[in-house]
Amino acid sequence: MAMNAQGRQTRADAFAATDAPTFTGNKALQIEEDLIFEIGDFAGTGVDLPEPAAKESRLGDMERTSAIGLPGLSEPETMRHYVRLSQKNYAIDMGPFPLGSCTMKHNPRLNEKIARLPGFADLHPLTPEAQCQGALEVIYALETWLKELTGMPAVAMSPKAGAHGELCGMMSIRAALEARGEAATRTRVLAPESAHGTNPATAVQCGFTVDEIPADKTGRVDLAALKDMLGPDVAGIMVTNPNTCGLFERDIRAIADAVHEAGGYFYCDGANFNAIAGKVKPGDLGVDAMHINLHKTFSTPHGGGGPGSGPTVLSEALAPFAPVPYVVLEDGAYALVETRRAAKEEGESAKSLGRLTAFHGQMGMFTRALAYMMSHGLDGIAQAAEDAVLNANYVLARLKSEMTPAFDGYCMHEALFNDRFLKDTGVETIDFAKAMIDEGYHPMTMYFPLVVHGAMLIEPTESESKRELDQFCDALLSLARRAKAGEADVFKAAPVHAPRRRLDETAAARKPVLRWTPPVAEAAE
Repeated sequence: MAMNAQGRQTRADAFAATDAPTFTGNKALQIEEDLIFEIGDFAGTGVDLPEPAAKESRLGDMERTSAIGLPGLSEPETMRHYVRLSQKNYAIDMGPFPLGSCTMKHNPRLNEKIARLPGFADLHPLTPEAQCQGALEVIYALETWLKELTGMPAVAMSPKAGAHGELCGMMSIRAALEARGEAATRTRVLAPESAHGTNPATAVQCGFTVDEIPADKTGRVDLAALKDMLGPDVAGIMVTNPNTCGLFERDIRAIADAVHEAGGYFYCDGANFNAIAGKVKPGDLGVDAMHINLHKTFSTPHGGGGPGSGPTVLSEALAPFAPVPYVVLEDGAYALVETRRAAKEEGESAKSLGRLTAFHGQMGMFTRALAYMMSHGLDGIAQAAEDAVLNANYVLARLKSEMTPAFDGYCMHEALFNDRFLKDTGVETIDFAKAMIDEGYHPMTMYFPLVVHGAMLIEPTESESKRELDQFCDALLSLARRAKAGEADVFKAAPVHAPRRRLDETAAARKPVLRWTPPVAEAAE
């Protein structure tokens, strides 16, 4: 029976014990839990409420005629139910979250405390300006930080997420083209073949067609091919830098100059800004618009569908088209510019593309991001970027003896591997990822970017210690050796220690069961 470095059983014969049945279905601290509909009592409730005094209903024909259909549980039952469910999921509080391109790092609890302060947490979006001066000052201060970090003169704070920030940037570009009278002729947007999927989708949403820029052998934009694609019909380019392969676009300034010379604009996807924040200012690289994921670069919560925030910085050429509202400081008081003012009153908003969203940004994200910035300082933000790059290169160096890097040389904030090391083993990327679950790790990003076959994209982030990274790398090295040693059957069975075994993911995606259906009572004999 084989053991790993920590003395844990690793071989297939060690898995047999996990199949030993128990009366409850529980396995030690891993507690089985049914759906809340299956354990709840539909006839009762966890709270005793007195019957309301008889009075005429004001609901008219809208009054409920049948039971609401929700299960009633006591407080202990409810608490245990959700705690047990939480223990079936992975979390950043449990261990590293190596998803590449997602920056799943530790969220400092200081930021959470600030976001929960009264006046921020309970702020109503329709609060009069005179009663939310502190909140407006936070937004104004955050704008100042973002403009300083990016070297850009303007920032739109309304976008609710990264893709929304992309939309803001591309809408600003379209508004600028309309002001130039070229919207009808400049209809093409160029995007690298490794671009985030939201990039072409956003361009199409704004009425552009998208052409794919090929990559060179180093995984970066092919500059010669790009120049050949430029013409009078090009509205702009969308480039992620550092790119989705975890590499810095070395020709970024040449790319910007070529696009500008052709009359187009340069949109930079700022999803990976955490790798260069405090080290490089996108404004110095020729960028015209770039969204910033506050929920990635500045540590606010990420995952579970949000909340996110995607402020978009704009160059001098695009600043006049920034959306409203935005915060201004006038006579010692903060105010929101809510509408397009006349040019004589507010020159910078005279050409605004208008309002993107009903209310202004994400207050909880703003407070967290500003707390992160102020607690780190500019030097601390730069160090975080350095540590993110250092950690990724450490992972790359540790793993390349058994796994195959997709490209030669150093990486930025994430390390990208292909599946060449699994050739002829019978093990695929998906099997390798499932085996990571048994080792106690959430899998890395798989099969993305699409330009790398069987891609495995690992982003350790700056918040992981060397001890954590060493254990993570040791686990992956062990899995790689076992795959090469012919243990394909173990990988195909994984995960065996998870609360649920491997799903038919195709069926789950195409035929998801999203609604609980009460069991049909058997007909009386």
